[in-house]
Amino acid sequence: MSETDPGFLAAVEEARQGFAEGGVPIGACLVSKDGKILGRGHNMRVQKGSATLHGEISALENSGRLPASAYAGATMYTTLSPCDMCTGACILYKIARVVVGENRTFVGGEDYLRARGVEVVVLENSECMELMARFITEKPNVWNEDIGEQ
Repeated sequence: MSETDPGFLAAVEEARQGFAEGGVPIGACLVSKDGKILGRGHNMRVQKGSATLHGEISALENSGRLPASAYAGATMYTTLSPCDMCTGACILYKIARVVVGENRTFVGGEDYLRARGVEVVVLENSECMELMARFITEKPNVWNEDIGEQ
């Protein structure tokens, strides 16, 4: 898993789009075991006034209704460590691998994913870190809301 994987590049592109729209810059992309992009998306909580539309949830939503077999061996690429909600969705659909752009800004359910047999790869991507740092500086209240903080 690397920063040049098409799934990761799509997730970063989604994060950039979210930032450009004024939203939280977290992107995600779900890729099948044979390398096909099943769905991609970005955090849309601000844009759609949603309580739950995080990047990973958006990618799953944009994948459409799929049989369980479509998730077997799949990889979820995400620009930021997944929160508990997104971690749970990855576990529910038995996604085999989660590739994280960065986890310095926020560490979500990585240990729980590993405990449930999911491979977790952290890339420590500088663009992901810089995008989140810029967003948090510009919109700290929106960031705190996104992660359930006061």
